[in-house]
Amino acid sequence: MTASADTGSCVEEAMADAVARPAGAETTILPIIFAVSFCHMLNDIMQSMIAAIYPMLKADYNLDFWQIGILTLAFQCTASLLQPVIGMITDKKPFPYSLPFGMASTFIGLFVLASAGSYGMLVFAASLVGIGSAVFHPESSRVARLAAGGRYGFAQSVFQVGGNLGQALGPLLAAFIIVPQGQASVAWFSLAAMLGIIVLSRVARWYKAHMIANAGRKRQQHAHGLPRRVVMTALAVLVILTFSKNIYMASIGSYYTFFVIERFGVSVQQSQIMLFVFLGASAAGLLVGGPMGDRFGSKVVIWFSILGVLPFTLAMPYASLPVVIVLSGIIGFVMASSFPAIIVMAQELVPGRVGLIAGVFFGFAFGMGGIAAAFLGILADRHGIVTVYTICSVLPALGLLTIFLPGRRALRAA
Repeated sequence: MTASADTGSCVEEAMADAVARPAGAETTILPIIFAVSFCHMLNDIMQSMIAAIYPMLKADYNLDFWQIGILTLAFQCTASLLQPVIGMITDKKPFPYSLPFGMASTFIGLFVLASAGSYGMLVFAASLVGIGSAVFHPESSRVARLAAGGRYGFAQSVFQVGGNLGQALGPLLAAFIIVPQGQASVAWFSLAAMLGIIVLSRVARWYKAHMIANAGRKRQQHAHGLPRRVVMTALAVLVILTFSKNIYMASIGSYYTFFVIERFGVSVQQSQIMLFVFLGASAAGLLVGGPMGDRFGSKVVIWFSILGVLPFTLAMPYASLPVVIVLSGIIGFVMASSFPAIIVMAQELVPGRVGLIAGVFFGFAFGMGGIAAAFLGILADRHGIVTVYTICSVLPALGLLTIFLPGRRALRAA
């Protein structure tokens, strides 16, 4: 609890500083950005932990691969359906205290998961965690942008890297805590949810104070002057690129452990460590991608991260074990660097709709990952897990569509 007190103290100092700051000041409020990033880490530790214990649940409940896919679908599609709706609502009327409320849904979901005795209860628990994620992402993304001080790529990177760190730590914690001690030990993860509720309650106080301090002030919105047709085309391309990225990420998140176990005969614990390599590299890629987008433009980063990863994904299904480990790290780093750039470009294309854009793209990411997980599970049952990675390896070729995105000058032209 000492860590949470220290974090809360930093947030309160930042809140007081932000309220006192003149409206036009372009200052990055780091404690707020780090606080929502920290909670993003906690949120994603809990959600990635669910995927990490799939091998254990499969054995304990005698599940097929398609049932594993449905579990992922229940979590991710709950988040996907709710996030755009929540984003639209909070664009019109923000609800600062929705942040701790979302974490409370995750808290309850973990307790249900720990005590579940049937497959139906597992699906219900996954849905509760999905609801928590749906509430958390649009509003916390908005908070990160409010605290960015103009450094939007940096703020999105720091915010998202917390999530990726959580996704990387979740499998490790699952491997060393849940797998040895069993399903009931999931309840210990609810302590992380409680810590998140405490920190997000303090972030919500800053958010509410920020709203009060800026009440009545006219928001300055950047107008890019692009025709509606260009904007809609660019948004469609960004959605397709998000689709390709997250289908591949879903294949890693849900089935990578099964792939390395089947192909190389490694243990469950070793497979979790290999998954950590991929997810840890993804976190590093996120941290680099945002500042690169601020400096060189979002389009440059998207070119590099989507299309640039293609040679490595094509090689993955045919490589030896040591090479697979190296390739997974490279793929995770390069591919993950695109998402901050995609979010920032989408927010620039539709100014003033931060919550909607965050909801659509975070929600789309979850939804497509869930649909892909279910479909890939059926494919794996019929044709084998190696076939899944062979098919997914060509998805980054969709990065060629980046040519239709507007450049940095077009986005910033008044």
